[in-house]
Amino acid sequence: MLDDDGTAPASHWSPREIELLSTTVELLRQNGYDGLTVDAVASAARASKATVYRRWPSKSELVSAAFAEAVRPGPAPAPTGSLRDDLIQLGDLICQNAGAHMATIRAVLVEVSRNPGLNQELQRHFVDQRRALMHQILQRAVERGEIAADAVHDELWDLLPGYLAFRFLIPGDPPTAQTVRALVDDIIVPSLLPRAQ
Repeated sequence: MLDDDGTAPASHWSPREIELLSTTVELLRQNGYDGLTVDAVASAARASKATVYRRWPSKSELVSAAFAEAVRPGPAPAPTGSLRDDLIQLGDLICQNAGAHMATIRAVLVEVSRNPGLNQELQRHFVDQRRALMHQILQRAVERGEIAADAVHDELWDLLPGYLAFRFLIPGDPPTAQTVRALVDDIIVPSLLPRAQ
Protein backbone atom coordinates (compact mmCIF):
# COMPACT_ATOMS: atom_id res chain seq x y z
CA MET A 1 0.00 0.00 0.00
CA LEU A 2 0.99 3.66 -0.13
CA ASP A 3 2.63 5.52 2.71
CA ASP A 4 0.69 8.22 4.56
CA ASP A 5 2.12 10.91 2.28
CA GLY A 6 0.79 9.13 -0.81
CA THR A 7 4.12 7.74 -1.99
CA ALA A 8 5.05 4.12 -2.52
CA PRO A 9 7.10 2.66 0.34
CA ALA A 10 10.84 2.38 -0.29
CA SER A 11 12.36 -1.01 -0.96
CA HIS A 12 13.45 -2.79 2.21
CA TRP A 13 15.91 -5.08 0.42
CA SER A 14 19.69 -4.71 0.53
CA PRO A 15 21.53 -3.98 -2.75
CA ARG A 16 22.62 -7.63 -2.97
CA GLU A 17 19.06 -8.86 -2.39
CA ILE A 18 17.78 -6.47 -5.07
CA GLU A 19 20.35 -7.92 -7.45
CA LEU A 20 19.09 -11.46 -6.71
CA LEU A 21 15.48 -10.36 -7.17
CA SER A 22 16.29 -8.58 -10.45
CA THR A 23 18.00 -11.73 -11.71
CA THR A 24 14.92 -13.73 -10.73
CA VAL A 25 12.67 -11.37 -12.67
CA GLU A 26 14.88 -11.55 -15.77
CA LEU A 27 14.89 -15.36 -15.70
CA LEU A 28 11.16 -15.40 -15.00
CA ARG A 29 10.57 -13.29 -18.13
CA GLN A 30 12.78 -15.58 -20.21
CA ASN A 31 11.68 -18.98 -18.91
CA GLY A 32 8.32 -18.55 -17.18
CA TYR A 33 7.54 -19.80 -13.69
CA ASP A 34 7.89 -23.51 -14.44
CA GLY A 35 11.22 -23.00 -16.22
CA LEU A 36 12.71 -20.91 -13.43
CA THR A 37 15.01 -22.66 -10.96
CA VAL A 38 16.76 -21.40 -7.85
CA ASP A 39 19.96 -22.99 -9.22
CA ALA A 40 19.72 -20.79 -12.32
CA VAL A 41 19.11 -17.67 -10.23
CA ALA A 42 22.09 -18.43 -7.99
CA SER A 43 24.33 -19.15 -10.98
CA ALA A 44 23.30 -16.05 -12.95
CA ALA A 45 23.72 -13.82 -9.89
CA ARG A 46 27.02 -15.49 -8.87
CA ALA A 47 25.63 -16.49 -5.50
CA SER A 48 25.41 -19.77 -3.67
CA LYS A 49 22.10 -21.61 -3.46
CA ALA A 50 22.47 -21.41 0.32
CA THR A 51 22.50 -17.60 0.12
CA VAL A 52 19.28 -17.58 -1.88
CA TYR A 53 17.52 -20.20 0.26
CA ARG A 54 18.60 -18.48 3.49
CA ARG A 55 16.63 -15.41 2.46
CA TRP A 56 13.80 -17.08 0.49
CA PRO A 57 13.22 -20.70 1.61
CA SER A 58 11.24 -21.65 -1.51
CA LYS A 59 11.02 -20.79 -5.18
CA SER A 60 7.52 -19.45 -4.58
CA GLU A 61 8.73 -17.03 -1.91
CA LEU A 62 11.60 -15.92 -4.15
CA VAL A 63 9.28 -15.26 -7.08
CA SER A 64 6.75 -13.48 -4.85
CA ALA A 65 9.45 -11.16 -3.52
CA ALA A 66 10.89 -10.57 -6.99
CA PHE A 67 7.48 -9.79 -8.43
CA ALA A 68 6.65 -7.38 -5.60
CA GLU A 69 9.94 -5.55 -6.07
CA ALA A 70 9.60 -5.41 -9.87
CA VAL A 71 6.11 -3.89 -9.90
CA ARG A 72 6.59 -1.59 -6.90
CA PRO A 73 5.35 1.80 -8.13
CA GLY A 74 7.52 4.86 -7.94
CA PRO A 75 6.41 8.12 -6.38
CA ALA A 76 2.72 8.93 -6.73
CA PRO A 77 2.03 11.49 -9.45
CA ALA A 78 1.73 15.06 -8.20
CA PRO A 79 -1.82 16.45 -8.23
CA THR A 80 -2.60 18.45 -11.36
CA GLY A 81 -5.56 20.34 -9.89
CA SER A 82 -8.17 18.66 -12.08
CA LEU A 83 -9.86 15.25 -11.98
CA ARG A 84 -9.49 14.68 -15.71
CA ASP A 85 -5.80 15.53 -15.78
CA ASP A 86 -5.09 13.45 -12.64
CA LEU A 87 -6.81 10.44 -14.24
CA ILE A 88 -4.94 10.85 -17.51
CA GLN A 89 -1.65 11.20 -15.66
CA LEU A 90 -2.40 8.02 -13.69
CA GLY A 91 -3.47 6.17 -16.84
CA ASP A 92 -0.27 7.12 -18.62
CA LEU A 93 1.78 5.98 -15.60
CA ILE A 94 -0.06 2.64 -15.47
CA CYS A 95 0.62 2.11 -19.17
CA GLN A 96 4.33 2.79 -18.68
CA ASN A 97 4.60 0.47 -15.67
CA ALA A 98 2.41 -2.32 -16.99
CA GLY A 99 4.17 -2.25 -20.35
CA ALA A 100 7.56 -2.55 -18.66
CA HIS A 101 6.47 -5.44 -16.43
CA MET A 102 3.90 -7.30 -18.50
CA ALA A 103 6.19 -10.26 -19.25
CA THR A 104 6.68 -10.70 -15.50
CA ILE A 105 2.97 -10.34 -14.81
CA ARG A 106 2.12 -12.92 -17.49
CA ALA A 107 4.62 -15.38 -16.00
CA VAL A 108 3.12 -14.90 -12.54
CA LEU A 109 -0.46 -15.17 -13.84
CA VAL A 110 0.28 -18.66 -15.16
CA GLU A 111 1.08 -19.78 -11.62
CA VAL A 112 -1.43 -17.84 -9.49
CA SER A 113 -4.24 -20.38 -9.87
CA ARG A 114 -1.97 -23.02 -8.30
CA ASN A 115 -0.26 -20.75 -5.79
CA PRO A 116 -2.36 -18.65 -3.38
CA GLY A 117 0.75 -16.84 -2.14
CA LEU A 118 1.54 -15.50 -5.59
CA ASN A 119 -2.08 -14.54 -6.06
CA GLN A 120 -1.91 -12.50 -2.85
CA GLU A 121 1.30 -10.81 -4.02
CA LEU A 122 -0.30 -9.92 -7.36
CA GLN A 123 -3.29 -8.46 -5.55
CA ARG A 124 -1.31 -6.61 -2.89
CA HIS A 125 1.58 -5.25 -4.93
CA PHE A 126 -0.02 -4.59 -8.27
CA VAL A 127 -3.78 -4.21 -7.95
CA ASP A 128 -4.16 -2.73 -4.45
CA GLN A 129 -1.47 -0.07 -4.85
CA ARG A 130 -2.97 1.16 -8.10
CA ARG A 131 -6.44 1.10 -6.54
CA ALA A 132 -5.09 3.28 -3.72
CA LEU A 133 -3.80 5.81 -6.26
CA MET A 134 -7.23 5.90 -7.91
CA HIS A 135 -8.85 6.42 -4.50
CA GLN A 136 -6.54 9.37 -3.80
CA ILE A 137 -7.41 11.02 -7.11
CA LEU A 138 -11.15 10.65 -6.60
CA GLN A 139 -10.95 11.85 -2.99
CA ARG A 140 -9.05 14.96 -4.07
CA ALA A 141 -11.72 15.64 -6.69
CA VAL A 142 -14.42 15.38 -3.99
CA GLU A 143 -12.46 17.78 -1.76
CA ARG A 144 -12.12 20.28 -4.64
CA GLY A 145 -15.87 20.06 -5.28
CA GLU A 146 -15.50 18.64 -8.79
CA ILE A 147 -17.61 15.58 -7.99
CA ALA A 148 -20.01 14.58 -5.21
CA ALA A 149 -18.85 12.06 -2.63
CA ASP A 150 -21.80 9.79 -3.40
CA ALA A 151 -20.71 9.56 -7.05
CA VAL A 152 -17.69 7.51 -5.97
CA HIS A 153 -18.36 3.80 -5.54
CA ASP A 154 -16.32 0.61 -5.33
CA GLU A 155 -16.76 -0.35 -8.97
CA LEU A 156 -14.73 2.68 -10.04
CA TRP A 157 -11.52 1.68 -8.27
CA ASP A 158 -10.53 -0.93 -10.85
CA LEU A 159 -11.88 0.64 -14.01
CA LEU A 160 -8.82 2.59 -15.11
CA PRO A 161 -5.98 0.35 -13.80
CA GLY A 162 -7.89 -2.88 -14.39
CA TYR A 163 -8.85 -2.16 -17.98
CA LEU A 164 -5.41 -0.91 -18.95
CA ALA A 165 -3.66 -3.93 -17.40
CA PHE A 166 -6.15 -6.23 -19.13
CA ARG A 167 -5.35 -4.65 -22.50
CA PHE A 168 -1.66 -5.38 -21.96
CA LEU A 169 -2.51 -9.06 -21.55
CA ILE A 170 -3.99 -9.20 -25.07
CA PRO A 171 -1.09 -9.86 -27.46
CA GLY A 172 -0.67 -7.16 -30.07
CA ASP A 173 -3.27 -4.77 -28.65
CA PRO A 174 -1.68 -2.72 -25.86
CA PRO A 175 -3.42 0.45 -24.70
CA THR A 176 -2.20 3.78 -26.01
CA ALA A 177 -2.42 7.37 -24.83
CA GLN A 178 -5.60 7.59 -26.90
CA THR A 179 -7.02 4.59 -25.00
CA VAL A 180 -6.40 6.39 -21.71
CA ARG A 181 -8.06 9.59 -22.91
CA ALA A 182 -11.08 7.80 -24.35
CA LEU A 183 -11.56 5.86 -21.12
CA VAL A 184 -11.27 9.00 -18.99
CA ASP A 185 -13.28 11.37 -21.23
CA ASP A 186 -15.99 9.01 -22.46
CA ILE A 187 -16.55 6.71 -19.49
CA ILE A 188 -14.99 7.62 -16.14
CA VAL A 189 -15.50 11.39 -15.89
CA PRO A 190 -19.07 11.32 -17.31
CA SER A 191 -19.99 8.56 -14.87
CA LEU A 192 -18.90 10.77 -11.96
CA LEU A 193 -20.75 13.91 -12.99
CA PRO A 194 -24.42 14.60 -12.23
CA ARG A 195 -26.74 13.39 -14.95
CA ALA A 196 -28.98 15.89 -16.64
CA GLN A 197 -32.61 15.50 -15.61
